[in-house]
Parts: sequence; structure tokens; C-alpha cells
Amino acid sequence: MTKYIYQNKKWPEFTWDSEALFPLLINVKHKQGRLKGNMEMLGFAVRSETTLQTLTMDVLKSTEIEGELLNPDQVRSSIARRLGMDVAGLVPADRDVEEVVEMMLDATQNYSKSLTKDRLFAWHSALFPSGRRRMHKIRVGNWRTNDNGPMHLVSGAMWKEKVHYEAPDANRLNEEMKIFLKWLNTNKEIDTVLKSAIAHLWFVTIHPFDDGNGRMARAIADMQLAKADKDEQRFYSMSAQIRVERKGYYQLLEKTQKGNLNITQWLLWYLSCLDRALNTTDERLQAALKKTKFWDANTNTTINERQRTMINKLFDGFDGKLTSSKWAKTAMCSADTALRDLQDLMQKNILIKEAAGGRSTNYVLK
Repeated sequence: MTKYIYQNKKWPEFTWDSEALFPLLINVKHKQGRLKGNMEMLGFAVRSETTLQTLTMDVLKSTEIEGELLNPDQVRSSIARRLGMDVAGLVPADRDVEEVVEMMLDATQNYSKSLTKDRLFAWHSALFPSGRRRMHKIRVGNWRTNDNGPMHLVSGAMWKEKVHYEAPDANRLNEEMKIFLKWLNTNKEIDTVLKSAIAHLWFVTIHPFDDGNGRMARAIADMQLAKADKDEQRFYSMSAQIRVERKGYYQLLEKTQKGNLNITQWLLWYLSCLDRALNTTDERLQAALKKTKFWDANTNTTINERQRTMINKLFDGFDGKLTSSKWAKTAMCSADTALRDLQDLMQKNILIKEAAGGRSTNYVLK
């Protein structure tokens, strides 16, 4: 009796119910086409801003799914610099941020290039530039080995761990990855959106690295979605939607990996998740439009760099309420300077007070 999907005799000959998938797949592809058409009618500035927001969210949320947090300003700045975007308020980025951004941009900007073993090794090295995850040393830029025993995915406290999945033996990895990469690079019979879903599942099932397999699987899936869109610009984030649905994501992965080779339920979930990701894009698009319209309307308004940076943060989603003390801390200025900046923007009808006054006073965009 097989316990895991890769132990089936016909692995990896996946099957699915095309008739069950067809309505959802057609709906998703229609929304992808409509979104791309709508974006093409908008100005370059809006498309660029939406792409910057989407890629920033992709990097942040894909990492967050694994329980790690990156600095949003650093991620945004790193992406903007690499895309050659003239964005105010850029900050220096740590090495780990720069490397993760490089991996994600290579996947989405170079979607037409073949995915090779060496390219995967470079991605993995980018994820772990120090050769460690927290306090643990890991094998970087190469397939995992059996040195530490079988690869287990576990949860729970030490001594009470629950094993959710055991990956294929490390001795199988060279052959497993050859088959996977050949399929990914040459199979043109499967719809590219479906290919994104299958590649995601297949890669995390093989689990070829000591760590970072989830993030790399999502990068591979994004690469296929970019190929489906035939566009380097990204206007929706699958990783952001998976983060929202993280519990269901892990539950269905575990169920599928312990099932047979019929992966219809996984594909239905993936397409539904993608559909919801496309739906939420409208909200980000509206936010990008508002931001672009604001700066177009204030081209001749005198606004200093601190103010410009803080206004952009408000448009992008400021964490909590904006007070004068938060302004001073974030903009790295004195309390008096922060108050002068805020009062100046209120006089220019850009900010308004939202609360009663005193220590509780906070400011919002008018």
C-alpha cells in the first residue's frame, strides 16, 4: 500500500478531470485577458506602479507563508532599482532582500528561458546567501542529501512533532528533477495555467532542497503564469492570495501528496485561488490609479523628500495610524520637523486630522 503520491507505480503520470476543470479554467483565462487589456489602455505610470506593488507583494507574501518577514520598504526599493524605476524614498536593502528579489525577478522577467538545474541552484543560493536558515546550516545550491536522514515536513513542539509528509529519498533526486525539468521545458500540450498548478505541486512533492522548496515552487508557478500572460509586467499576486488561504493551501497539499495520481481537487483549488487573486487585483489597480492621479495633480506643488516618502507610504498602506511621532520615527527627523511637515501638508489640503487632538491626533490623506 502506498502512503505518498510519488510511491505510485505510474508516478509522475498525473491525471485529472478536464471536464470538471474547464469552466473554471475558461473563467480564469478570460479574467487574465481582460486584466491585461485594461492595463494596456492605462498609462505607463499606472502599469509600472501596479507591477511594482504586485512584485513587492509577491516577494513579501511568499516569504511570509514560510513564517519569515522581510522589510517592505527594502523589498520595494530593491525591485524599483532593478526595474530602473524612478521612485521617491528608496532605501538601501539588506543582502538577503536583494538576493530574494533577484530570484523572483529572474523567474518573472525571464519567463521564456528554460529552467535548468544550474538556474535552480542559483535561485536556491540567492534564498540563503549565508548558507544558513536562522541557526541551522543547510546545503545551499545543491540537492539535499540523506546525511540527516529522510526529509520530513513536521509541525508541533519538540518531542511532540507530527510528520505531515516524507519526501522522496535523496538518491532519487537527480532522476526525479531531470524528468520534471524536461516536462517543464518541453511539454507544450498542457495549458500553461494548468502547467503552473501542476509544476507547483510536482516540485514541492519532490522537495529537492534542504529548505526554501515552497518559495521556489511558487516562483516556478509565477514563471508559468507570466508565460501564460506573455508579459513581464505582473498585475496580480498568486502568493498574496495563497498567504490569505495558507491553512487550506497546506491542508490540500498534504491531502494530495497522500492521495493517488488524480490531482483534480488540487487543480480546482489552485484555479479557484488564482481566480480570487485576479479579483483582488481591481483593488490594487484602483489604489495605483489614485496614487498616480494624486502626483499628476500635484506636479507643481512644493513637497520635500520626507513628505513625498510619507505620502507614498500612505498610498501603499501605512502600518497603523499616522501620528507626528510615527512621522518623526519613519522619516528619521525631529518631532518639530515632523510637525512642520504635517502642518504644511494640511495647509496644502493634502492631509487632514482624523481624531480629536492631543496625543490621539492622527492624519490621513484628504
